[in-house]
Amino acid sequence: MMYYSRLRMLGTAALCLISVLLCVPNFLPAPSKAWPWHQVHLGLDLRGGSFLLLQLDTKVLEHDKLAILEGQVKHALQAGGAGYVDMKVDQAAAAVSFAPRAPSELSKALAIIKALPEPTPGAYHSAVVGGRIVLAINRDTLKAVEREAITRSIEIVRRRIDSTGAMDPTIAREGDDRIMVELPGVSDPAHIEKLLGTTARMTFHLLAPDPSVATPGATMMTDEHGRKLAVLNQIEVDGADLSDASAGMSDNRWAVHLNFDAKGAEEFGRITTANVGKPFAIVLDGRILTAPVINTPITGGQGEITGNFTAQSATDLAVMLRAGALPAPLVIVEQNSIGPSLGEASIKAGLISLAVGFVLVVGFMLLFYGLFGLYADIALLANLVMILAVLSLFEATITLPGMAGILLTLGMAVDANILINERVREEQNRGLKPLQALQVGFEKATGTIVDSNATAFLAHVMLFVFGTGPVRNFALTITIGIGTTLFTTLVLTRLLIVRWYAHTRPKELPV
Repeated sequence: MMYYSRLRMLGTAALCLISVLLCVPNFLPAPSKAWPWHQVHLGLDLRGGSFLLLQLDTKVLEHDKLAILEGQVKHALQAGGAGYVDMKVDQAAAAVSFAPRAPSELSKALAIIKALPEPTPGAYHSAVVGGRIVLAINRDTLKAVEREAITRSIEIVRRRIDSTGAMDPTIAREGDDRIMVELPGVSDPAHIEKLLGTTARMTFHLLAPDPSVATPGATMMTDEHGRKLAVLNQIEVDGADLSDASAGMSDNRWAVHLNFDAKGAEEFGRITTANVGKPFAIVLDGRILTAPVINTPITGGQGEITGNFTAQSATDLAVMLRAGALPAPLVIVEQNSIGPSLGEASIKAGLISLAVGFVLVVGFMLLFYGLFGLYADIALLANLVMILAVLSLFEATITLPGMAGILLTLGMAVDANILINERVREEQNRGLKPLQALQVGFEKATGTIVDSNATAFLAHVMLFVFGTGPVRNFALTITIGIGTTLFTTLVLTRLLIVRWYAHTRPKELPV
């Protein structure tokens, strides 16, 4: 137990040296981009930045789902030769209802409705109420749609944030319909709010024959100049068929260049070929971006949007189109910004607490355990270096709770060293010789240290898996710290004591 082979000593020393090297990038600038320069990143509460809590507008989702169902019902009835009157959408009941054209067509219309394809088995249920046929969407189906929408929204938010170049963003789901976004170092939260608060659903429509008059099948919308134009509801080309979008210059003006996929290119070519000389409206979130006249057919699958763009607005629109449209608008329900000065104060307070705690612990160990306390302090310093090395290796983000986790870990490491020293002292007081006292003391302490750290490790792994934000960061640093504590306490401290004993062969242990 108290013997270390040369290979084991070299391995321990090498691990300590590698840890020191991994910590270096946190204190020096990278000499070259080719070097693997992994650093620990500071969290929102240390660096300053923005916090946003976004909520998905589920009512829009239900409205869209019902609008699609209404269209399916109309199409099925028309295709089946069944007439209908007074079709209504009841959003509160999540249902579409209508009356058959004649009582004799009730059974025929009901059979058509029941034959509608369902996205999942049991998604709809139909009934006859007061002579009207009611087709309702099951609440479980709507819940599933909302869950899928929030998952898609998180991915789209992540793409939009990544496009801004923000470092170490934290994007996580909160509850059933909310998304939490933390952006360390972001100095322009208003820009991010605008970027995330835009649905970015782009569609291409023809204008009504008389754009100044709203006719059935058309909706009045406002264009870039504030004019009201009647836009046909039928979508000719969907923005979902875009393969790429980028900002650039066109005729000395900022524009957004579009590239369509094969399906979009075919539809774009078809509609522009058939409507040369007519205006073509590009609609973003219910507002006309621009409505140029089609001069020539566009068959190459490429197009551009011009208007009153600035460099920033053109870039933002290109980013949103590339990331895709949100399934429903995201409403900002909470927004906080932490200034750089507050972040600096937090860093200062965290470092002071860490330094003071470390110095007090070192002094305590030297005072009560002498030379063995010094070895414990060396192991403690190595423990701190190894925690920082592991965090650097994975380029983890550290927050104030994370720093608290490191301090708590150092406290646990001190407890482990105290336990070893007390056991060794007890065995020496029982009359055992120094080597026997060391061996028995370490053996007795090891089981207790491993058991207590194993239970703490499991608890904090669960905290990391199920926790979010600061809780995860706290659990992460403690989980890493438990591993490094076991190594430094049971391997490094023992190695230092063994080497000291081999050189001095004392008749009494200074503990």
